Amino acid sequence: MPIVKLGEEGRWTNYHGTGTCEAATRFALRSGDAERGRDEIAIAAKSVQDWLAQAAAEKRRVRPLGAGWSPSNVNISSQSWLLHTRRFNRCFRMGADDVRPGIDAGALMLVEAGALVDEVSDKFEEQGRSLWTSGAGNGQTFAGASATGTHGSMIARGGIQDHIRALQIVTPAGIRWIEPDAGVMSDAFIAATGSTALRDDNMFAAAQLPVGSLGIVTALVVDSVPKFLVRPIQNLRKVDRAALDWLAAGDFRRFSAAYALDQDPDFVQMIVNPYKPFKRPAMLRFLYREPWRDDYPRATPGQLGAGYDALSLLGRLLNDYPWARGPLLQFAMKQGYASGPDIDAPPVYGSWGEGLDTHRPLADLFNASVTIDRADLARAFERICAVYARHGGSTVVTIRFMERAQGLLAPARFTHNAVIDFDGPRSQRTADAYARVVECLDAEGITFTRHWAKSCRLDAARVAADYGEDFRRWRAARDRLLPDPAHRALFGSEVLDNLGLTC
Repeated sequence: MPIVKLGEEGRWTNYHGTGTCEAATRFALRSGDAERGRDEIAIAAKSVQDWLAQAAAEKRRVRPLGAGWSPSNVNISSQSWLLHTRRFNRCFRMGADDVRPGIDAGALMLVEAGALVDEVSDKFEEQGRSLWTSGAGNGQTFAGASATGTHGSMIARGGIQDHIRALQIVTPAGIRWIEPDAGVMSDAFIAATGSTALRDDNMFAAAQLPVGSLGIVTALVVDSVPKFLVRPIQNLRKVDRAALDWLAAGDFRRFSAAYALDQDPDFVQMIVNPYKPFKRPAMLRFLYREPWRDDYPRATPGQLGAGYDALSLLGRLLNDYPWARGPLLQFAMKQGYASGPDIDAPPVYGSWGEGLDTHRPLADLFNASVTIDRADLARAFERICAVYARHGGSTVVTIRFMERAQGLLAPARFTHNAVIDFDGPRSQRTADAYARVVECLDAEGITFTRHWAKSCRLDAARVAADYGEDFRRWRAARDRLLPDPAHRALFGSEVLDNLGLTC
């Protein structure tokens, strides 16, 4: 039996210690030993469907849990049944007979829903392949990161969910294999998974980023590219105000030439102290993509600058200084900055996966984000820093860049996006500062969205306003997949209900 009960009803706390489910009954979905992936997920999907029927009979709502990574409460539901998928994590290669004509099976992998981003990356690299983007960390499950729209980090790519080519979703009414209209997998493969094929562009766009509201995702087909190398450059530099205009215009080459190498970067990140941001050094990171070669000098993750996200760099120090402002925050930034090679250091190289790491869990974390049209960056950045200067709050401001992501509810919905993160210790003052940032952006008429897995301060009306026609299309797809209101409610929680996703 792939699903086992984990003890009696009790308390469960997420990875970062920011949310707790009370009176929760926990279960685990575990991998089997079937030789073929299609057989493995067929057994698992049927077990999940039976489990859902039992939960409905017991009048319990359900939540799937991967790594429990989300700092928001999007995965929190008390008095519910929780299904841990972390040990359901096998990955399988594809054969030519598994896919439809014209599809490159060698680029694809069948991934069980509990596989971590790190595990998927490692499996691809063993095959000479690579993910083309991901967030700063690799400790999330691939399904969970995709379900909440974890933003990517390569400036010419979208979100991590863009890798998904097909997925299996289990509901009380059936086991669905969801793909775009054109199809990906062969009919025989889909039948062997115990699924009913549902090839529909709109349904697929909804399911790429379901926010845990469309059913239990049990398997994904994940795409890849040939393996490549990246060269990191990491430094502390004072950034000129005019450089924001270069970034807003997408002139990343000019920004790179001024602060790192005179060549086109594939990744640009700036971590800034919002107090006097142009007078204090910012933490800059660049990645430059190069063709793969086997004889590159190996480096440790630390030498590659892994753990470059602000949570890893600043979490401990900002927790030591919960009211950090100005010089104190700058001290924390300098002390927390991961060691990485600057332009005058011997070059180091690594694969995409080698440059990622898992930060340790941080209790009392505040973690929020807005995504804006890149063209609005300079205006938005100065307004944000003015809010912090006036009202306090001890977060740093991190800026990354990406293209429009796939999925109807993808926060990166502009053609060119700037993602602005706010990371630091949790306090009322910090939360108030973020709330004022949101108010300021609204007052200035700067359009933005928020990350589903972070502190987002959203409600159903705001979600509808932010996503417009795409939200209507998402709900139409949801109602087609889950026509019974009782089934929609089964996957809900107080948070998801308030967002308008499950009611």
